[in-house]
Amino acid sequence: MRSRRVALSMITAVLTLGLVAAARDRFDLWIGATELPRLEVTVGVEVLARDNSLLRAFQVADGRWRLDAGNVDPLFLDMLMLWEDQRFEHHGGVDPVALLRAGGQALWHRRIVSGGSTLTMQVARLLESGTTGEWGGKARQIRLALALERRLSKRQILDLYLRLAPYGANVEGIRAASLQWFGKEPTRLSPAEAALLVALPQSPERRRPDRFPDTARKARDRVLARAVHAGLLSDADAGAAMAEPVPRKRRAFPALAPLLTARLVRTHPNVGRIETTIDPRLQRRAEELASRAVRGAGRRLSAAIMLADHRTGEILAEVGAADWTDGGSAGFVDMTQAWRSPGSTLKPFVYGLAFDTGLAHPETLIEDRPAAFGRWQPQNFDHIFRGTVSLRQALIWSLNIPVVKLADALGPNRVAQTLRQGGIALRLPEETAGLALMLGGGGVTLQGLATGYAALARGGRGIELSALPGGARELPLAMFGPVAAWQVGDVLAGNPAPHGTRIRPMAYKTGTSYGHRDALAVGYDGAYVGAVWLGRPDGTPVPGAFGGDLAAPVLFDLFDALPPVPLPPPPPQTLTLPNSALPLPLRRFAPAGEVSSIAANPSAPDRLVLTFPPDGALIETSGPLVVKARGGRSPWTFLVNGAPAGVGLTRPESLLPDPGPGFAQLTVIDANGASASATIRLQPADLTPR
Repeated sequence: MRSRRVALSMITAVLTLGLVAAARDRFDLWIGATELPRLEVTVGVEVLARDNSLLRAFQVADGRWRLDAGNVDPLFLDMLMLWEDQRFEHHGGVDPVALLRAGGQALWHRRIVSGGSTLTMQVARLLESGTTGEWGGKARQIRLALALERRLSKRQILDLYLRLAPYGANVEGIRAASLQWFGKEPTRLSPAEAALLVALPQSPERRRPDRFPDTARKARDRVLARAVHAGLLSDADAGAAMAEPVPRKRRAFPALAPLLTARLVRTHPNVGRIETTIDPRLQRRAEELASRAVRGAGRRLSAAIMLADHRTGEILAEVGAADWTDGGSAGFVDMTQAWRSPGSTLKPFVYGLAFDTGLAHPETLIEDRPAAFGRWQPQNFDHIFRGTVSLRQALIWSLNIPVVKLADALGPNRVAQTLRQGGIALRLPEETAGLALMLGGGGVTLQGLATGYAALARGGRGIELSALPGGARELPLAMFGPVAAWQVGDVLAGNPAPHGTRIRPMAYKTGTSYGHRDALAVGYDGAYVGAVWLGRPDGTPVPGAFGGDLAAPVLFDLFDALPPVPLPPPPPQTLTLPNSALPLPLRRFAPAGEVSSIAANPSAPDRLVLTFPPDGALIETSGPLVVKARGGRSPWTFLVNGAPAGVGLTRPESLLPDPGPGFAQLTVIDANGASASATIRLQPADLTPR
């Protein structure tokens, strides 16, 4: 009898185990057959600075701020597990202990005291945007949570929560929340910050600190109290954290280099993370300078700035507009890429090509007098002609007649080709380049100008500037040789610094387009190249705007944020001589078909002529008056208003005392008694670069 009972018990046990096993197998099949939602959570594109800090983040397609979690402060994770799911590392998606506790508390108190959801169940709800108040929804979350635990690691589940947890309004995830409420990455949070970020997802709208600060503070303090009870925080640390106020307003998400970052996102679709060479410190400085430059200058004025390391081609800062949110000033237009008149900023390249071809030297003399080129008769910006000047003076003073003469001798198409070889793209009004290009009669971009001046800084060899690591590349053809490039830089380094700025080693040139539509300054030192534009994006004039007045001070202030790097010494083969020691063909520029009188017969006693100042000239002076004659016989004597000012001179030129503003009569007399005179008008000089 006993043996029969034992046998029956064994059969019953086997059947029970079989039923349990069958039920378990069916349960496993049921869980395994769970249809999972899409697990690839879309996050916004991030554009990073050279130090991997966030330049700008972009919202996902539905307008939500959701970012990769990145590195999160361990204190936050410890508080999160303590508050939401203490047995996260040990359960399989559902915590029976938590469910029984929550159910018992609900029956005892006749209301919900605590939830029984695990972090995995919360992830299941967030993935499907489900509800927690209906039994059907809860059952679905349990099934999906169990399925998730079988398909994903704990780290993957936690990462989904850190991306999807709601923080109110259109903000999801720990990283977006930390940037919104504290303006920083969640890598290092204070106890008060960590506790608030733990508390908010439980009731993201009713606990928003900007709307309900008392509710948010109380929820935060409950998290801190539990952290003390669990030994995560000391009483002193928790007390200090509770004394901190909660943030009362939402912060703007980072938006450094907004127009550049938007352009990079457009040109690199389907890339979630874009690294750049932008230096965030220099970028902030450039944006501050652009904003300051247009402040109080009237409506619709904007500014653009570029800064690059010409040694590597890396763009360090780029500002496309003074205020990218201001529609009144067309802040949405990236003025580093817009086609604008270069004003006088292309002149140095004409001089460089003339030096490189042996046509001229910085100390070569040239005539700044009225001249016609076909039917075109260009004028200097100030409508003043200065007679015989050196090319060095002509470039520093930005005279128009000398540069047009050089370009005419070189050929405008050859000049245009040289500009393109240096990385300056051109938009021309006609198919071929004309002489007006040298005075701003064409279109360039600010980035193109910066690229061209980088070529000057690099000895004539251009480099394509890029904001992407490894994106810069050397251009295949040089603009001209290193000697000519150095000579141009040496001349431009003689430009006086703008009033009120710190003197520093820099070769720079300013430019003002026709009608005062564009004010420009471009320059470089031994390491960096910078370019500044100010004007109105719609192309309307800005009366009284000059490159020397508006753009040059911004350029110098920009370089003040950099360590000074001296310009390089001259190449060994550079000819550094005064005009009198130059080879005869280089002493005075003579256009094709015209022979310089000095080169033809330097000792011939020509008729005495007062070559400078010319009769009727309006002369700006800031010191001694330069007078020059040609021909006659030594010695020479100069008179000012009939009084001797230079007597017994062995050369027919002199520096005479400034007779003061107004009209003056100049006379030169040679040893034979021959004379020549001119009546001129003098006015104080304005030395501001144009």
